[in-house]
Amino acid sequence: QSGIDVSELFPQVATCADDLCVIRSMVADNINHNGACLQMNTGEQAFSRPSLGSWLLYGLGTENKNLPGYVVISPAQPAQGAPLWGSSFLPAAHQGTLVSDLKNPIANLKNGRLSLERQREQLDTLQQLNALHLKERQNDTELQARIESFELAFRMQREAPEAFDVERESPETKKLYGLDSKQTETFGRQCLMARRLIERGVRVVQVYHTQNANRTSCQMWDQHAELKKNLIDNCASTDQPIAGLLKDLKGRGLLKDTLVVWGGEFGRSPTAEGTDGREHHPFGFSMWMAGAGIKPGMVYGATDEYGWHAVENRVHVHDLHATILHLMGIEHTKLTYRYGGRDYRLTDVHGTLVNGILA
Repeated sequence: QSGIDVSELFPQVATCADDLCVIRSMVADNINHNGACLQMNTGEQAFSRPSLGSWLLYGLGTENKNLPGYVVISPAQPAQGAPLWGSSFLPAAHQGTLVSDLKNPIANLKNGRLSLERQREQLDTLQQLNALHLKERQNDTELQARIESFELAFRMQREAPEAFDVERESPETKKLYGLDSKQTETFGRQCLMARRLIERGVRVVQVYHTQNANRTSCQMWDQHAELKKNLIDNCASTDQPIAGLLKDLKGRGLLKDTLVVWGGEFGRSPTAEGTDGREHHPFGFSMWMAGAGIKPGMVYGATDEYGWHAVENRVHVHDLHATILHLMGIEHTKLTYRYGGRDYRLTDVHGTLVNGILA
């Protein structure tokens, strides 16, 4: 009904078009993966800053003290690795928890030797010793986070096995996410796991598409060659899971409170690279958002007639971050942390709220 154009390679996402807000005028500053991935995830291109998820966890906390507040689901790690979900100078407890093994998401959750009561006694003694150790090392956030991780790990024994176990879902739900197909099973499992975590009060869940077994990093859509084959494969492996996630969140009444953001670090050039490829393109590209205060069924911004430059309602990465924080209840200029003699924030000295996409 909204008339949003959706590629024929995304037939299932197309059925959710009226829930989407498509931003056609995204702009970033870096044409290379490393700097662009850092900027999209942290707001900074060159050196370590706290990730968006870490800022959100720092500002809002989590609703479930028995699970990590920020989870990253990625069977193969991006080339940039931990800085994309790291906490940098924020307290270390706010960094993302990486889940790379979908069949055994959190290692060592079960203690085969001690009961929970005996573990509690052991942990109390250990925490007393750790407190003495910490007294001599004030403001060591990595040590504090390590000490806190023992408590979180103990609490996770009760709740995490159930939270990560997608096999508890009904056959209908598994089919909705594409778990019945080899092509969509991996990403479908990631998206279903994300829904289960969000449902249980985890503040931020970040899902990377790493379906293609021939690549070891997350630049799965980096098609400088063999575009036709690889783009079709990538779309086919993600289309059903993405649509399944949106429909499942909406059906459970979670979409109105859950912000879904889809995209990459930049787009691809409208001109060909070689005979069958596309180049990196940060000058005008698309992302979409849904849920949590976003105006549904609309397209915002536009590029020129060639798709090269964003020319209407340009949205910089800093503007995107400012808007995400706003939708989560935070004024981006006020979420700051003092480090090295100055106040830092996710958007640095930039960022303008994109009012046109707010419901």
